[in-house]
Amino acid sequence: MSKRKLLATAGIAVASALAFSACTPATPTTPAGTAGATAGTSAAPTGPTALSVAWNQAFYSRNSDTDYGNATANANILYLTNDSIGYYDQDLEIAQNSSFGKYEKVSDDPLKVKITLADTATWSDGTPVTAADAVLLWGAVSTNFNTVESDAVETDENTGEVSGVEGDNVYFNAASPGYTLVKDFPEISADGKEITYTWSEPFVDWEILAMSPVGVPAHVVAKRALQTADAEAGEQAIIDAFKNNDRASLAKIAKVWNNDFNFKSTPSDEELLVGSGPYVISELVEEQYLTVEKNPNYKGMRAPKIDKLTVRIIPDAQASVQALQNGEVAVTQPQSTADILQQLQALAPNVETLTQSGGTYEHVDLVFNNGGPFDPKSYGGDAEKAKKVRQAFLQTLPRQRIIDNIIKPLNPEATVRNTFNVVPGSPEYDATSEANGMEATYGGGSNVDKAKELLAEAGVTNPTVRMLFAQNNTRRQQEFQLIKETAEQAGFTIVDASSTDWGQLLSTNDVYDASLFGWQSTALGVSQVPPNFLSDGQNNYGGYSNAQVDKLLTELNVTTDTARQGEIVKEVEKILVEDAFGLTIFQFPEITGIDTTKVKGVSSIPLSPTYFWNFWEWETVA
Repeated sequence: MSKRKLLATAGIAVASALAFSACTPATPTTPAGTAGATAGTSAAPTGPTALSVAWNQAFYSRNSDTDYGNATANANILYLTNDSIGYYDQDLEIAQNSSFGKYEKVSDDPLKVKITLADTATWSDGTPVTAADAVLLWGAVSTNFNTVESDAVETDENTGEVSGVEGDNVYFNAASPGYTLVKDFPEISADGKEITYTWSEPFVDWEILAMSPVGVPAHVVAKRALQTADAEAGEQAIIDAFKNNDRASLAKIAKVWNNDFNFKSTPSDEELLVGSGPYVISELVEEQYLTVEKNPNYKGMRAPKIDKLTVRIIPDAQASVQALQNGEVAVTQPQSTADILQQLQALAPNVETLTQSGGTYEHVDLVFNNGGPFDPKSYGGDAEKAKKVRQAFLQTLPRQRIIDNIIKPLNPEATVRNTFNVVPGSPEYDATSEANGMEATYGGGSNVDKAKELLAEAGVTNPTVRMLFAQNNTRRQQEFQLIKETAEQAGFTIVDASSTDWGQLLSTNDVYDASLFGWQSTALGVSQVPPNFLSDGQNNYGGYSNAQVDKLLTELNVTTDTARQGEIVKEVEKILVEDAFGLTIFQFPEITGIDTTKVKGVSSIPLSPTYFWNFWEWETVA
């Protein structure tokens, strides 16, 4: 999979703070009797209003606002089962969903935004969506109520359970720079349908937050945390806990919010499946498939035409194409390679193949704080020595060979990407690439002689680098072998630390020294740059820390002038290159196969949730 990222305004495409994407395969499951290595075929829905589609990673959390649940595999399903005020259409414009609510900027100084939830906004158990649900999201992701630092807690890589928080201490496992700037308790209308936030400083991307103002249901959290069976009383209890900073109650709320919504198979408590969207989860079989059915209490404008939708988990691209050919799924968006594209195109005319530049880019990040080869602590605190080792490793990354061998057969125009935060082809790309020095420093990579020279200057011999990547992703396996071959020529020892659970392992950086994965765009806005590079950023898995970068990114969050935004991004990128943070490699080509004999109305956008973006317009073909 890939972590989710955002595209910036003013031509700057940036990484998002919120989730994983289409690039991470999980373990393939092939039950007996299935054709084409798909899972659970016997459970496939039948009938004119049922459809099966493929995705490459399994759902594992109903709460994608936590660090653990922040993955595209979860976000795609939540897009089906949670409603929102705004969403991106096929032109990447924000479309409004007035049946869930509306938002408006009340004032600029201070920045004040009012969200009004529609009367038709309802949870699937019939409970109205209210300001209490918004308060829960704000309070949880703002970190304003946390009394424990993230480095003092542990998150189980398999279950997401947070431990190390004792007594009345409070720790919500999330962070949102935008909501952090809302310091004061929001204003709530008497009927509980309006909530108004006031920012302590201007926040450039307030609209992105306002588009999806609620997460998990407050009344369900209150029932589980505070034993309030009555929904209305539970919502009030949530509001009171945050308003009064009631640490005893908040500690219990945080525990439920962090842990209870993480599951890989159908939970015994149906209340954990409550959502506000057109569909509700009806069945979940670990690593095999997930089925959603129409929400009988949904009153909104995005009501689907298909009654039952099953998302089959097929990590292997070849197997997903085979499943499409066999009629077991109607849509797939596999890892793109030249072979896979040719196989999909060979299925015409029954299968339509869509191609586009995706919102995901491949990159390698290094770990700065795990006692490994790139950590100054390994050299008695000598930061310059550690930097030379990082630079040496990055010099070996065969970026051009990866593109020539793996990507160009699919996209002959593919080039090395030389920016962290700006999409190739955007107006700011060339200027940012020139300013950051990435191309001038590293070029196409494979510079073994330069790497040897840097290691000699550092006085370091045979450093071992453990590389984390998706174990069942064929393309990543190929990239790893190219990296290993070149780096070992320079004197590194490269260890395969791949895993099918690599996404959950990213936050456990003592098990790896370098990571290879993709960031996927989920929205348009510059505020999504900081979480990747801030010292305490939600997506800063490698423990990178630079005071000047922190200062610049804090400024970026409150800068509305687009020219200054571009200047800040250029300054940050230059420092990242100088510090040997990591390297970008290429922009993903994306392909989608659609069986037009089974479904119509399917298209894809280069942002998460890709081809799910207009699910309510899909129709089965008789």
